[in-house]
Amino acid sequence: MPEPGSAPALSSQSAAAARLQARTHTSGVEAGARPALPGPPRVPVPAAAVPADTSVPGIGPGGDLIERQVREGTAPARQLGPALERILRGPTGLGTAGLRLGRREPAPAPGPPAEGIAIPGLYHHPVPEPDPARVEEVSRRIKAWAVGEVEAYPPEWEDQFDGFSVGRYMVACHPDAPTVDHLMIAARLMVAENAVDDCYCEDHGGSPVGLGSRLLLAHTALDPLHTTNEYEPPWADSLQSDAPRRAYRSAMEYFLQHATPSQADRFRHDMARLHLGYLAEAAWAETDHVPEVWEYLAMRQFNNFRPCPTITDTVGGYELPADLHARPAVQRVIALAGNATTIVNDLYSYTKELDSPGRHLNLPVVIGEREGRSDRDAYLKAVEVHNHLMHDFEAEAAAVAAACPVPSVLRFLRGVAVWVDGNHYWHQTNTYRYSLPDFW
Repeated sequence: MPEPGSAPALSSQSAAAARLQARTHTSGVEAGARPALPGPPRVPVPAAAVPADTSVPGIGPGGDLIERQVREGTAPARQLGPALERILRGPTGLGTAGLRLGRREPAPAPGPPAEGIAIPGLYHHPVPEPDPARVEEVSRRIKAWAVGEVEAYPPEWEDQFDGFSVGRYMVACHPDAPTVDHLMIAARLMVAENAVDDCYCEDHGGSPVGLGSRLLLAHTALDPLHTTNEYEPPWADSLQSDAPRRAYRSAMEYFLQHATPSQADRFRHDMARLHLGYLAEAAWAETDHVPEVWEYLAMRQFNNFRPCPTITDTVGGYELPADLHARPAVQRVIALAGNATTIVNDLYSYTKELDSPGRHLNLPVVIGEREGRSDRDAYLKAVEVHNHLMHDFEAEAAAVAAACPVPSVLRFLRGVAVWVDGNHYWHQTNTYRYSLPDFW
């Protein structure tokens, strides 16, 4: 029995979480501080404080440079290099199935090389071609669900649905998913989110007028209404009233079959963030307002891809514990990942949006108008902004990995980093949707 008043011994995970909390309070992360470029500080971690079992899929215990750097406290907080790439990702793609956790399906022969041209000067990491058998199966299942089951897209939009390449997108972003069933979690949620964006906000009948009401009612398909017996039936009926709500309801039901309660609550929170960002952009559209660059970036931190990488552990078949996920340093990593990947979308969709009716706000357009730059200079400045966000993401992820080398944390960080890379891959290779401006 411990003596009265003595502190209980911390588990290795709790000790690592305590170090992560201490790092957050001493690094200025909560206040938004960040180290200057270049010249990375190092994040010291006493070797004795690191749990003995820090192995994750693809990283052998004590067997490579990265593991030694983490144990010795010499992992750089900024600089990608082979070391950081290894700790965040490990081997991915075809031929690495044996390194994944959980039940696995056989990997097929390699597919064709990637199409498309990467934006010159954009900081990114190539990924292996996604597993073609999985791509084909996810594509088949998601189309049957979206078009046939929930009728999210009418037949006349079928070519656009096919051109979106959902299967290739999700397989590239989640190479560690144990099964196709797990990949369908991400695929259904992605399609449902795009149905809301298309039908409520943009291409297919969307409008800023009345958007708040539509989004709130759709959000109840994710975060259900708790009301009286008298009024619950009409609400339940409303979930079938349009394509976005049907898609949200069905995708969320499927997600809940695989997610823990904390993972589901986390996702609902991030979807509320997304809807808040939609509303800010709609308010600017109604008043024809061009925000300041910093205001636009604030909106994009909410109207962004964050709900996608935040479910990487659910799709991977494991859980990052809620107390670790909620740490400010981990939240900063997730936010930076969402911000960087969303600017990727701004850059690759730039010419597509210029060709669309009306004025579409994206980072190059806002920089051009607010800073008086030419189209080319504004676009190149947006590339620079993206690169800074990516470097900050990788620096913060490295620091968290060094301060808290718990297996679930390391795997989650690697999963988010792989999602970032897969998102770029999809934008680069989706020549059906995107083409680059002639600025080089």
